Amino acid sequence: MTESKRPLILISNDDGADWPGIRALTRVARTLGDVVVAAPTQHQSGMSSSITIKNPLRTTLVKKVEGFDKFAVAGTPVDCVKISLNALMGGRKPDILLSGINHGQNIGVSTAYSGTVGVALEGAVHKIPSVAFSIDDYNPKGSLLYCLPLVEEIIKKVLEKGLPEGVCLNVNFPKGPVKGIKATKTAMGHWDNEYDHRVDPAGKDYYWLQGTYTCDNPDDTTTDFYWLNQGYATATPVRVDPTDHASIGHVESIIDF
Repeated sequence: MTESKRPLILISNDDGADWPGIRALTRVARTLGDVVVAAPTQHQSGMSSSITIKNPLRTTLVKKVEGFDKFAVAGTPVDCVKISLNALMGGRKPDILLSGINHGQNIGVSTAYSGTVGVALEGAVHKIPSVAFSIDDYNPKGSLLYCLPLVEEIIKKVLEKGLPEGVCLNVNFPKGPVKGIKATKTAMGHWDNEYDHRVDPAGKDYYWLQGTYTCDNPDDTTTDFYWLNQGYATATPVRVDPTDHASIGHVESIIDF
């Protein structure tokens, strides 16, 4: 991609390079700047910030036109970000990094497992304003049209105002019309009955991931869980630094032998 005065936008996801969500996000982004898409060749949900260590990363240039390059990467979502910054973007640093639009919500403690959010966190590691977009609809053929105007506005605002260093934005949309958008914190919760025990035709045990999620504070009006279930989009700042600074004093008392 040649140098341009338009913003440079890097896009990835965890659903795969050809999923409807990333195609919709790319269409919006191309109206706002030059775009590089680098996304996994296969579905990579639940990969969080994992990276490939023992295997080579292979990339395929899928499309190249003025102001737009698209690559498929045989790796994890974070691999896609790393290889883009190191090898695919000609040494240019993007003005903004976008992830999604993921088919399925990424709220509460599920944020910790999300490859979609992992992409945005990796952008924040590199001091790039980064936004992850998800929708509370697991059907890849479900409509995204009603959330795209808000997606565009958020991209414009982040390009204009930036984000605090070390912080990315986790945005979730409800299924159906959006009543508005709220700045929220992450709801706490837990999974029950996470694995279904089964037996294969050879008589050997195996386990299939399933489970039921329970929010610990469903009535807390400051959380992503609450507002998403009220029909609002949620925008939650997520930090790269996982340190609980308020607990430093308690830890010092523990190690004061």
